[in-house]
Amino acid sequence: MLEMRYIRENSDKVKEFLKNRKSDFDLDALLKYDEVRRNLLQEVEMLKKERNESSSLIGKYKKEGKDTAELLSRMQEVSAKIKELDQKLAENDEKQLLLNYTIPNKLSPDTPIGNDEDDNVEIRKWGTPREFDFEIKSHDELGVNLGILDFERGAKLGGSRFTVYKNAAARLERALIAFMIDVHTQEEDFEEIFTPQLVKKEMMIGTGQLPKFAEDAYKIEGEEMYLIPTAEVTLTNLHNGEILDEEELPKHYCGYTACFRKEAGSGGRDLKGLIRQHQFNKVEMVKIVKPETSYDELESMVNSAEKILQKLNLPYRVISLCSGDIGFSAAKTYDLEVWVPSQNKYREISSCSNTEDFQARRAMIKYRDKETKKSYFVHTLNGSGLAVGRTLLAIMENYQQADGSIVIPEVLVPYMGGMTVIK
Repeated sequence: MLEMRYIRENSDKVKEFLKNRKSDFDLDALLKYDEVRRNLLQEVEMLKKERNESSSLIGKYKKEGKDTAELLSRMQEVSAKIKELDQKLAENDEKQLLLNYTIPNKLSPDTPIGNDEDDNVEIRKWGTPREFDFEIKSHDELGVNLGILDFERGAKLGGSRFTVYKNAAARLERALIAFMIDVHTQEEDFEEIFTPQLVKKEMMIGTGQLPKFAEDAYKIEGEEMYLIPTAEVTLTNLHNGEILDEEELPKHYCGYTACFRKEAGSGGRDLKGLIRQHQFNKVEMVKIVKPETSYDELESMVNSAEKILQKLNLPYRVISLCSGDIGFSAAKTYDLEVWVPSQNKYREISSCSNTEDFQARRAMIKYRDKETKKSYFVHTLNGSGLAVGRTLLAIMENYQQADGSIVIPEVLVPYMGGMTVIK
């Protein structure tokens, strides 16, 4: 959420970044609500001033034995009018807040300007895609042939975009989760957290999933509760409504959860395989930091995600998302894309974003400066470290052998109980 004063005083800048984001947000409507609010407040303050003055005058009249009937009548009118205006103000504020919840974040100055994913900027590549001397199979074909992925029974249980993992695939998924968390917590300074995967509506609002993306969320019927689309929701909202001491920052959290997404806008894309599921596992990184360090923290978060891919020896590239492709809450985003041989292209496996104070304002997360004792909004960052199912499919395809078997990456062998090959 953006500060209303910033929007009011920088309307031209806001219109510019909305245009760059390809957003259809109605800024004029929001500014109109703000104008109405300020006019109502002014009118209420004038009436309250009149009421206070009349109250003092009534006391004076009573001491002097003068008739107060006219003043009392006027005070009743004023009080009734104040009540009426307060109701109008509350209704206006509610509409203004709901609309403000749907305005996207402003952009970082170094976010590339562009229309869509074709205008994203490649920052670097790591690793060289393997050259195969046999016909490449896709991960879904490999999984069915090996008897470790069952798409038919997944569809029977949950419908399209659900998959049953069996035997070595189930173990590999579990191994990847443990491996990722071990790297983040033992080789880096992330604190492991395991959170609920069902949350209150307020938590979804806090990180920007609601109300803008309600159609993508799984809501519990009859309750204001939602299945989380990412652990970003829970890890960030651990401090919802809190004022942290400066000495507590930075906070670096990571955790594994299942993630649930309707994929309402994906149409017929990626119906086959594990690329786009309604339920998938992810290890998430979240940072809560002071504003002046947030962009250094973003670079560090990207490096943390890269470390996982490097240890797995999976070729990837890092891209900076352009203004027309960046997410709603993000000021700047880097995507990591892993090489998928069967598609002959890179596919997203991690997205690392700095939301600056956009989420902090919605979730009311602040820190108290140790010298001034004043409180300020923190900056929050989030990133996948990594999406587990997509990592599994990348391993299956990049490590496949001519006979249809799959070699286990060396770093995962201990997590697989010594298994070196799936066959």
